[in-house]
Amino acid sequence: MLAIFALVVVGFVVLVQWRAYQREVTANAAYPAIGQLLDVDGVTVHAKIQGSGPDLVLIHGASGNMRDFTFGMVEDLAKRYRVILFDRPGLGWSDDLPTKSGAWNSWAASPVEQVNVLQKAADQLGVTNPVVLGHSFGGAVALAWGLARPDQTAALVLVSAVSNVWPGDLGWQYRVTGSTLGSALVIPMITAFLPEKTVNDSVDSIFAPQPAPSGYTEHIGTDLSLRRPSMRANAQQVNGLLPHIKAMVPRYDALTMPVELIHGDADTIVPLEVHARVLITQLADGALTVLPGIGHMPQHVERTAVRDAIDRAAARAGLR
Repeated sequence: MLAIFALVVVGFVVLVQWRAYQREVTANAAYPAIGQLLDVDGVTVHAKIQGSGPDLVLIHGASGNMRDFTFGMVEDLAKRYRVILFDRPGLGWSDDLPTKSGAWNSWAASPVEQVNVLQKAADQLGVTNPVVLGHSFGGAVALAWGLARPDQTAALVLVSAVSNVWPGDLGWQYRVTGSTLGSALVIPMITAFLPEKTVNDSVDSIFAPQPAPSGYTEHIGTDLSLRRPSMRANAQQVNGLLPHIKAMVPRYDALTMPVELIHGDADTIVPLEVHARVLITQLADGALTVLPGIGHMPQHVERTAVRDAIDRAAARAGLR
């Protein structure tokens, strides 16, 4: 009986890993890299450049990749800026940091460690004095960018950005998938079997109370985020973010460059009152735009407001 049970368990594990692998192969073929793959100290960083003008770096949020910004946003910005997009470490087509990856690992690349890699990639591309925009988790990375190079960053634009200490926790899903056992055992099952409807429902919840734009899910390639390494990197990064935010908050007074904050007051994922309302009091040269009734994705549902915030930041920095 014990032997039969062991065979069943082994068979199930093999099935899960095979099914996860097949889903990853399909995702990689359907959503290949759309930019160039840079070597940064042995770490591959996926970068894309479009347009001309002052440098504008775009940093995506959790569970995403640079395709979030290529869904109708970059084409407009590229008329006035040299837009540089990155996949953050571990997501999209960028490698995770070597010491942070692996099925049995639960330590994630911090915003500071991510910025160290992304800035070296930016140096390879000749990026100088950029406006740096970060959305959601990417907002924390943008803040770390400004802190790392305060005299070489023209301005920051923080869209629905994580910036301050939040109460409570992130829920059982992140506790499980961000743990060592969850990384090794649970994530492969999610990769293998998560239904399409659940993925679509998750995207809808991120956009709420606005609907997700037609074609967005297909464009961004949600199956890229469901690959085992990407899921692990994302879960661990989000689950481990709070201590890094606590360490950055006392340093925000060093951000003397212009900072534009844009945040919806209906954002339940990164609440306005916990983050942007607090951050504006911690900045030397900040400006806050509150979007009534808007949720977590202004870059899609209030694109003009985000574009205007970028233009204001560039003008305040003397770039336009």
